[in-house]
Amino acid sequence: MTRRWLFADQLGPHFLDDRRQPVLLIESKAVFRRRVYHRQKAHLILSALRHRAAELGDQARFVQAETYRAALRKVREPVEVCHPTSRAAKEFVHRLDRVTVLPPRGFVTGLDDFAAWAGTARGALRMENFYRYARQRHDVLMDGDGPVGGRWSLDEENREPPPKGTARLDVPAPPMPKEDDIDAEVRAELDRWEREGIRFVGRDGPRRFPATRAEATARLRHFLRHRLPLFGPYEDAMLADDPWLAHSLLSSSFNLGLLDPMEAVRGAERAYRDGKAPLPSVEGFVRQLVGWRDFVWHLYWHFEPGYGGSNRLGARTPVPAWFADLDADAVQAHCLRDVLAGVRDHGWVHHIPRLMVLGNYALQRGWRPAELVEWFHRCFVDGYAWVMTVNVVGMSQYADLGRMSTKPYASGGAYINRMSDYCGGCRYDPKRRVGEKGCPYTAGYWAFLARTRDRIPPNARMARTLKQLDRLTDLDQVVAQEKERGADPP
Repeated sequence: MTRRWLFADQLGPHFLDDRRQPVLLIESKAVFRRRVYHRQKAHLILSALRHRAAELGDQARFVQAETYRAALRKVREPVEVCHPTSRAAKEFVHRLDRVTVLPPRGFVTGLDDFAAWAGTARGALRMENFYRYARQRHDVLMDGDGPVGGRWSLDEENREPPPKGTARLDVPAPPMPKEDDIDAEVRAELDRWEREGIRFVGRDGPRRFPATRAEATARLRHFLRHRLPLFGPYEDAMLADDPWLAHSLLSSSFNLGLLDPMEAVRGAERAYRDGKAPLPSVEGFVRQLVGWRDFVWHLYWHFEPGYGGSNRLGARTPVPAWFADLDADAVQAHCLRDVLAGVRDHGWVHHIPRLMVLGNYALQRGWRPAELVEWFHRCFVDGYAWVMTVNVVGMSQYADLGRMSTKPYASGGAYINRMSDYCGGCRYDPKRRVGEKGCPYTAGYWAFLARTRDRIPPNARMARTLKQLDRLTDLDQVVAQEKERGADPP
């Protein structure tokens, strides 16, 4: 049986053909020299890799080296590897001798199936259409030929603001991992690397995300039983004192390969059919996995290699140092300060703070999309090239002018005020555009539209907004104010 080389994001049993198959695991120190990773992300990757090596025992050959190539020189036998998750890694393994590259695993829809679907799509590729195809293709939440409940998406029922007067959702907290000797070894090694000059950002642990399949499956079971029912209605909500809300906190487990997404999808489907979770919550969770996660994976490979450099809105401002270094204490705007602190302290915030607080602010200021891709890749425990390229370039920054989304995800302070408890007590007023209390999101929104209106393609979703822009009597003042604000923290 050929030895299977597992990258550090291919650590689950579904990446092996036989539970006795010999395994190769490589830990490359150069990976952590090339990027300034979040300290907790580096810890999680190394902990997961070393835990897998310990679980496999003599079945695995675990090689620690400066580079992958140096490690492979020590392995004098043919190996096979599942399709890597980045273009750079894929090109690397294809250049190697004695390495067979297998089709990808860890996703729901195959590359050939996606290509066939994309070939029949008319116009731009849209997640909603792919999601419908994938539900039918894999028989997920189906009632005969149609969707359970009669509708493909229940997203409109999953946009509730947080309950008024509530600092935390009334839902059991997710189970947190217990660190062990391997974690202690990793922490000591990272300390030593820092003394050697390898730099990280963010604060150190404790480790909050699963590093083993056992930890990941325990968190999945807990989520399906205790947290899934409230996940749906509040999946877009934000609370300053409740960073987890009812989210699964499993994105890093899927992206490390500890969990197969279909086991989570089938578990959620059973919860609905057994009457233990409402359909809107289940459908919302399924959409994240069968729909969105697979969609951005496939677009990463479907789009041209240079897609990550798309910048069709002409965003030229470098990502400022305070943002890159997670200096939340420099920020006065409550929402941005809290969300940036969440990244600093946890290496994670859920999808709405990423899109509507971090990404929205960057979009309004015209920060370079490619630098933002890199920042999200480095600073999030679930961040990888395939995840962040399309999510940031196409969705968050609209730098492809609509190849995968229908409009820019820009908004003023009113959205954040409605979906969070951030605006109460903030020095800025979401209803004001100018002056000392002028909200940087509200002002930034109109300044962004004024700067990019000639680049944004005309469509029905933007027509009404652009008419409002023309009616603003203080637009010149707003634009001047935001230009003066520049790259300083708000």
